Amino acid sequence: MGTDLPWVLHVDLDQFVAAVEVLRRPELAGRQVVVGGRGDPTERGVVSTASYEAREHGVRSGMPLRIAARKLPDGVFLPVDAPEYEAVSERVMATLRTLDVVVEVLGWDEAFLGARTDDPEALARRAQEAVLHETRLHCSVGVGDNKVRAKIATEFGKPAGVFRLTADNWFEVMGDRPTIDLWGVGTKVSKRLAALGVTTVRELADSPADALVAEFGPRMGVWYHDLGHGLGPTTVDDSPWVPRGHSRETTFQQNLTTPEQVREAVLALARDVVQDTAQDGRPVVRVALKVRYAPFVTTTMSRKLPAPTTDAATVVEAAAALAGKIEDREVRLLGVRAEMAAPGDADPVERTPVRGRI
Repeated sequence: MGTDLPWVLHVDLDQFVAAVEVLRRPELAGRQVVVGGRGDPTERGVVSTASYEAREHGVRSGMPLRIAARKLPDGVFLPVDAPEYEAVSERVMATLRTLDVVVEVLGWDEAFLGARTDDPEALARRAQEAVLHETRLHCSVGVGDNKVRAKIATEFGKPAGVFRLTADNWFEVMGDRPTIDLWGVGTKVSKRLAALGVTTVRELADSPADALVAEFGPRMGVWYHDLGHGLGPTTVDDSPWVPRGHSRETTFQQNLTTPEQVREAVLALARDVVQDTAQDGRPVVRVALKVRYAPFVTTTMSRKLPAPTTDAATVVEAAAALAGKIEDREVRLLGVRAEMAAPGDADPVERTPVRGRI
């Protein structure tokens, strides 16, 4: 392998969870497979992943299973089997590490690769072939000159393809696309950008940084401005993944209807989370609460603790205080998250709560 230029590759396993299930049940190949909850669409729960055949009918991750079942009368619904997915993921990552590259694991189904090579596409194909040989799973690979471009490039390579996205073709490929196609821009942020008159990637790049800072703050405003240009970190770090926090959540088969029920459920979740953090041995710096009201409105709130602590009662009390802010409405889901100090932090600074699931 040549050593001319540094490259970042993003490897993303195609329909990973569904693909693992099909490997276990070959008769499901080509079927509309949905994995989520306990696999019973008559119960409350959401889609964890769906096969491409199911996605063609509009089924997406996070969709209630009942809605997915209405879209897929012939669909196959399976329960989540986290230990199996984790075991397969470890095999994939071990395979990637044999390629003489730096491997930064992002989750079960994706990783960044860092390498110096004069032919990144050839390296991408080697990665695909190695993973397919060892696990019978297909993956897509994005090739970029930084993590942002590599991550976004992967979407253009799906399924089982390779795509290069660099400074040379950034605006050609992304300029006219909506801002929500950028890594890290979700529905809420894209709507806030649209309110500023920014709807495309090129418009984001052309926006005055001051206007973005005024809307999103000094850190995220600069980040979104850079994102419009496709700028991002270039270093791939193979340090072992360390969790930022631990969370537990429950979808209730029957709505909680009284403050007492809600409080007891929050306390139970908080106690479980405290046990999870105790195993890490790091103090908790922030507690967050996720609430999904009936029928399907979700909100989150959080509280920074006065000081980092390993005291279980303090963490539970913080969760209870957040529970007191829950509206007097029926509740269908609750989640509690405890964010921990980074390893070696003597005086942890305030952190932005992790977006997405808590």
